[in-house]
Amino acid sequence: MSYTILQLAVVAFAAFIAAPLQAQIAPSSDNIEKRDVVIWSDGVRMAGDLYLPKGLKPDEKLPAVLFCAGTSGTKKGTPERLAPRFVQAGFVFLAFDYRGWGESDSRLMTPDKQPKPDAKSEVTVRARAIRWQMDFADQAMDIRAAISFLAGEPNVDPQRIGIMGSSYGGGLVTWTAGNDPRVKCVAAQVAGMGGGRGPAAERYAYGLATKQARAETEPVPFETGKMGGLMALYVHMRVNPVKSIGYNAIEAAGRISAPMIIIDAEKEELMDRHQNGERVAEILKKRGVPVAYHVLKGMTHYGIYREGFEEATHLELEWFTQHLKKQP
Repeated sequence: MSYTILQLAVVAFAAFIAAPLQAQIAPSSDNIEKRDVVIWSDGVRMAGDLYLPKGLKPDEKLPAVLFCAGTSGTKKGTPERLAPRFVQAGFVFLAFDYRGWGESDSRLMTPDKQPKPDAKSEVTVRARAIRWQMDFADQAMDIRAAISFLAGEPNVDPQRIGIMGSSYGGGLVTWTAGNDPRVKCVAAQVAGMGGGRGPAAERYAYGLATKQARAETEPVPFETGKMGGLMALYVHMRVNPVKSIGYNAIEAAGRISAPMIIIDAEKEELMDRHQNGERVAEILKKRGVPVAYHVLKGMTHYGIYREGFEEATHLELEWFTQHLKKQP
């Protein structure tokens, strides 16, 4: 895929608004240990950053929080600013790149028919890397792999794992919380839950699935799948609606039992917050699940990473402290 100079400038701007202030404007990290880790998701290596307090005893168990990025986000930027705050509050903190995003390896597509595997099931092929896809099915699997990684970390209490997600990642963590009992606490901010999608969108997704299966269009969107509207800034990202079939964050809210905090922006410009975060909060409230719903006054979607960062982080950290720091 080639870009014009203008497109490259737009990519750079999109990366800035998705993960602004990448310099770590955070508390001192003198007492924090950062490890580069590898997380395997369905046979593909994902790159992760694991943050822990220095000097932990081998048998010391702490609660953990997993951060899940939104559109174009990676383990850099926002997670780097969050990590010191969480670690200094007594948490292990993990951020990672979805497969095909950031520093993680990619799934591979073989344009040609594969040769017969040898005795070791190995083949030599020409392959294309599948990168920067918004693929709900695969990224939900990536999050569950990251939870599994945390559950095996010696200094993590596997009964006290929380997840937090922003924007597109907010919908992913909501779905995960409704389908993975290991999740004990949730935070979602300016989350796209899929609210407002109607029957026409579902019909389109199924029609596209038929075309992809029959190679009447790209089986994986490379030239197709570009986003429109305000999201067109992300010229390097691709969306495959087929991979969201059956993954409904709002329906998943009907299965969530973990305490959840939802933070929205009053002037949200990318979606109708009433049909997304607020709707999920109402579902949880009716079911008697502990839920807190906050709207940041005067804030836009991307403002939560800038002028709203401190307020949102304070609320989220308080929520995780309340529900994860206590011993089970």
